[in-house]
Amino acid sequence: MSDQHRHAGDHGNGHDPDHGHGHGHGHSGEGRRGLRAVLGKITHALAPHSHDTSDKTDSALEGSDRGMRVLAISFAVLMVTAAVQAVIVVASGSVALLGDTLHNLADALTAVPLAIAFSLGRRAATRRFTYGYGRAEDLAGIVIVLLIAASAALAGYEAVRRLLDPQEIQAVGWVAGAAVVGFAGNEWVARYRIKVGKEIGSAALVADGLHARTDGFTSLAVLLGAGGAALGFPIADPVVGLLITFAICFVLRDAAREIYHRLMDAVDPALVDDAERILATVQGVRRVGSVRLRWIGHALHAEVEILVSHDMSVVTAHKVAVEAEHRLMHELPRLRAATVHTDPDGPAGADHHATLTSHRTP
Repeated sequence: MSDQHRHAGDHGNGHDPDHGHGHGHGHSGEGRRGLRAVLGKITHALAPHSHDTSDKTDSALEGSDRGMRVLAISFAVLMVTAAVQAVIVVASGSVALLGDTLHNLADALTAVPLAIAFSLGRRAATRRFTYGYGRAEDLAGIVIVLLIAASAALAGYEAVRRLLDPQEIQAVGWVAGAAVVGFAGNEWVARYRIKVGKEIGSAALVADGLHARTDGFTSLAVLLGAGGAALGFPIADPVVGLLITFAICFVLRDAAREIYHRLMDAVDPALVDDAERILATVQGVRRVGSVRLRWIGHALHAEVEILVSHDMSVVTAHKVAVEAEHRLMHELPRLRAATVHTDPDGPAGADHHATLTSHRTP
């Protein structure tokens, strides 16, 4: 016997007793009696089984709301920071400060694609986009990487141009002050984005927070250029501008790697370990087969296989699958939907997937 169980339902609603827990699954045959009820249970048991619960959906929507709020506040803070620095760039002519200002402006503008992605992610799944629009966050991540690359190119160009034609920096004290303002604004935004990004499971928001943190430290690097200029070394300003460009390139590498992992459905191996541990403790599960996890936006989706006794009835195997799913939904952070596939364990030598062997990739 090889049965695959998938079923969508809502937490908190009435639930068929055969599911073994108090969460509704929306049975069309609920309340039937006799033979029709038995047939309904067996038909339901043979269908694939998945949870897409209302509390998880509400949590995902709440995460999107929090993400939008973070983006709005951080956008305002960084725009004010960049505006203050831009005024001092015009007055001082500091290329290091110009590079930092451009970087801060680019960081602020990353809020735009992320806001669009969070908004799209709230849309319901359709027959074309059956998993919903959560992947829009990954597309926004690509835009963020391109913006970071553009800021690095522009800052590098200005630094090289000024290195070839050094110019005296005016208002050195104001340049130093602007650098401190840039550090304070970026560090506050970084902490805010990283904290909320981790809480809602948004890799794009966390990456953007790390980007802001690096911007803060590059703002402090501007102080070195200002100090060098004050000591009579105007070349220090474009040299620091080049150092900032290199720093942006390191951020670009890290951000690109983060987005690449999401696009390739990479997850933290510790999450897979947790899922296997949870499944192994479910009563009736003899062994845990494959466990596949993927991020869709800032929500996790799972596809897992469990092995149960080969002489277990379809209805009982279904109960085990539902309980396994139920445990995953409640114990694996940010898991929004799960599909549980049950396979019979035994008898010895039996191959329950023989007909599929030729279709499976080695």
